[in-house]
Amino acid sequence: MDSDLDQALGAVGPRLRALRQQRETTLTDLSTTTGISVSTLSRLESGTRRPTLELLFPLAQAYGVTLDELVDAPPTGDPRIHLRPTTVHGMTTVPLTRRSGGIQAYKIVIPAGRERRKPDPQTHEGYEWLYVLDGRLRVVLAEHDLVLAPGEAAEFDTRVPHWFGAADAEPVEFLSLFGKQGERAHLRAKPRPRKT
Repeated sequence: MDSDLDQALGAVGPRLRALRQQRETTLTDLSTTTGISVSTLSRLESGTRRPTLELLFPLAQAYGVTLDELVDAPPTGDPRIHLRPTTVHGMTTVPLTRRSGGIQAYKIVIPAGRERRKPDPQTHEGYEWLYVLDGRLRVVLAEHDLVLAPGEAAEFDTRVPHWFGAADAEPVEFLSLFGKQGERAHLRAKPRPRKT
């Protein structure tokens, strides 16, 4: 985790310099706009000064970019969302929502070859909905061992022991909606009664 943070912060300096050069702004002009001293701006760009929120916020405002863009959070395909993917046990998880609480949405990619791993089912509080985008997803739910194809979905209580993996040698991509226990992901609308 620290190495990821150090890597992200280390990339801020060159990005700040590139933004300033693209906008053909001097350090002195930027200092006037942000209230940050010329020497501090110079050290930020060279990487000898660690960026802090107090320094990055006025710079993001001056350049008209988000803080995420300054620290290079990779895009998710949606220009409104800039969240960093994580990789754990070979599975890459891309968050698709940024609000805390409520139902969280993720895109999960399982690389080819994970089908050879022995399932190790886990449990936790919550409820999960899966939708397969590409590939074949093996889902182990307690004593059930299922394979879902593109376009197929599953929903389950995460207190049931569960595990995911590729069903064959091909990679798998799927969407996951996760909510706290008892939370509903959808409502079924009843048709309006017909007037006679």
